Amino acid sequence: MRAIVQSFPAAACAVALLLAGEARGEEKHGVPVYPGAKYDATTTGAVREAMNIDAACYRTDDDVAKVTAFYKKQPGLKFIGGDAEGSMLKKGTVDVTVQRPWMDMKTGKMNKDTLISIVKQE
Repeated sequence: MRAIVQSFPAAACAVALLLAGEARGEEKHGVPVYPGAKYDATTTGAVREAMNIDAACYRTDDDVAKVTAFYKKQPGLKFIGGDAEGSMLKKGTVDVTVQRPWMDMKTGKMNKDTLISIVKQE
Protein backbone atom coordinates (compact mmCIF):
# COMPACT_ATOMS: atom_id res chain seq x y z
CA MET A 1 0.00 0.00 0.00
CA ARG A 2 2.84 2.37 0.86
CA ALA A 3 4.36 1.92 -2.64
CA ILE A 4 1.04 2.84 -4.23
CA VAL A 5 0.72 6.00 -2.12
CA GLN A 6 4.32 6.99 -2.84
CA SER A 7 3.89 6.54 -6.60
CA PHE A 8 0.65 8.54 -6.71
CA PRO A 9 2.35 12.00 -6.81
CA ALA A 10 4.58 10.87 -9.68
CA ALA A 11 1.60 9.49 -11.61
CA ALA A 12 -0.41 12.67 -10.99
CA CYS A 13 2.50 14.77 -12.23
CA ALA A 14 2.83 12.63 -15.40
CA VAL A 15 -0.89 13.00 -16.14
CA ALA A 16 -0.73 16.78 -15.58
CA LEU A 17 2.21 17.10 -17.99
CA LEU A 18 0.42 15.02 -20.60
CA LEU A 19 -2.73 17.13 -20.34
CA ALA A 20 -0.74 20.36 -20.50
CA GLY A 21 0.95 19.16 -23.69
CA GLU A 22 -2.41 18.35 -25.26
CA ALA A 23 -3.86 21.73 -24.30
CA ARG A 24 -0.84 23.52 -25.74
CA GLY A 25 -0.86 21.45 -28.94
CA GLU A 26 1.84 20.12 -31.15
CA GLU A 27 4.45 22.43 -32.68
CA LYS A 28 6.92 22.14 -35.53
CA HIS A 29 9.81 24.61 -35.76
CA GLY A 30 8.06 26.90 -33.27
CA VAL A 31 4.83 26.99 -35.29
CA PRO A 32 1.68 25.32 -33.95
CA VAL A 33 0.22 22.45 -35.92
CA TYR A 34 -3.35 23.18 -36.97
CA PRO A 35 -5.73 21.59 -34.42
CA GLY A 36 -7.01 18.22 -35.59
CA ALA A 37 -4.63 18.01 -38.55
CA LYS A 38 -3.08 14.58 -39.04
CA TYR A 39 0.63 14.09 -39.71
CA ASP A 40 1.27 12.64 -43.19
CA ALA A 41 4.54 10.69 -43.06
CA THR A 42 4.45 9.74 -46.77
CA THR A 43 4.03 13.30 -48.03
CA THR A 44 6.56 14.58 -45.49
CA GLY A 45 9.10 12.05 -46.77
CA ALA A 46 8.44 12.96 -50.40
CA VAL A 47 8.86 16.69 -49.72
CA ARG A 48 12.04 16.15 -47.70
CA GLU A 49 13.51 13.91 -50.40
CA ALA A 50 12.54 16.07 -53.39
CA MET A 51 13.53 19.41 -51.89
CA ASN A 52 16.20 18.39 -49.36
CA ILE A 53 14.59 20.49 -46.62
CA ASP A 54 13.34 19.96 -43.07
CA ALA A 55 9.59 19.72 -43.57
CA ALA A 56 6.50 18.27 -41.93
CA CYS A 57 3.17 17.85 -43.71
CA TYR A 58 -0.27 17.60 -42.14
CA ARG A 59 -3.74 17.05 -43.57
CA THR A 60 -7.18 18.32 -42.58
CA ASP A 61 -10.67 18.41 -44.09
CA ASP A 62 -11.05 22.09 -43.13
CA ASP A 63 -10.87 24.56 -46.01
CA VAL A 64 -7.96 26.88 -46.79
CA ALA A 65 -9.74 29.96 -45.42
CA LYS A 66 -10.31 28.38 -42.01
CA VAL A 67 -6.76 27.04 -41.73
CA THR A 68 -5.27 30.34 -42.91
CA ALA A 69 -7.38 32.28 -40.39
CA PHE A 70 -5.94 30.08 -37.61
CA TYR A 71 -2.36 30.76 -38.71
CA LYS A 72 -2.95 34.50 -39.15
CA LYS A 73 -3.76 34.66 -35.40
CA GLN A 74 -0.46 33.05 -34.38
CA PRO A 75 2.15 35.41 -32.92
CA GLY A 76 5.10 36.04 -35.21
CA LEU A 77 3.57 34.54 -38.36
CA LYS A 78 3.39 37.00 -41.23
CA PHE A 79 0.79 36.46 -43.94
CA ILE A 80 2.53 36.58 -47.33
CA GLY A 81 -0.49 36.01 -49.54
CA GLY A 82 -3.15 33.61 -50.63
CA ASP A 83 -6.53 32.82 -52.13
CA ALA A 84 -9.24 30.15 -51.84
CA GLU A 85 -6.83 27.40 -52.96
CA GLY A 86 -3.74 28.25 -50.98
CA SER A 87 -1.81 30.60 -48.76
CA MET A 88 1.68 31.21 -47.40
CA LEU A 89 2.84 32.55 -44.07
CA LYS A 90 6.34 33.08 -42.70
CA LYS A 91 8.04 33.22 -39.31
CA GLY A 92 11.78 33.85 -39.58
CA THR A 93 13.20 30.93 -41.55
CA VAL A 94 10.00 28.87 -41.28
CA ASP A 95 7.42 28.83 -44.08
CA VAL A 96 3.85 27.59 -43.67
CA THR A 97 1.96 26.73 -46.84
CA VAL A 98 -1.70 25.74 -47.01
CA GLN A 99 -3.03 24.10 -50.20
CA ARG A 100 -6.31 22.66 -51.47
CA PRO A 101 -6.38 20.84 -53.80
CA TRP A 102 -2.84 19.51 -53.78
CA MET A 103 -0.92 16.99 -55.85
CA ASP A 104 0.79 13.94 -54.39
CA MET A 105 4.43 14.28 -55.53
CA LYS A 106 4.93 10.52 -55.94
CA THR A 107 1.67 9.46 -57.61
CA GLY A 108 0.50 12.66 -59.31
CA LYS A 109 -2.94 12.17 -57.72
CA MET A 110 -4.89 15.31 -56.91
CA ASN A 111 -6.14 15.34 -53.31
CA LYS A 112 -9.20 17.28 -52.23
CA ASP A 113 -8.37 17.75 -48.56
CA THR A 114 -6.11 20.54 -47.25
CA LEU A 115 -2.35 20.08 -46.98
CA ILE A 116 -0.38 22.12 -44.44
CA SER A 117 3.39 22.14 -44.88
CA ILE A 118 5.70 23.57 -42.22
CA VAL A 119 9.18 23.98 -43.66
CA LYS A 120 12.39 25.25 -42.10
CA GLN A 121 14.64 26.93 -44.65
CA GLU A 122 18.39 26.71 -44.15
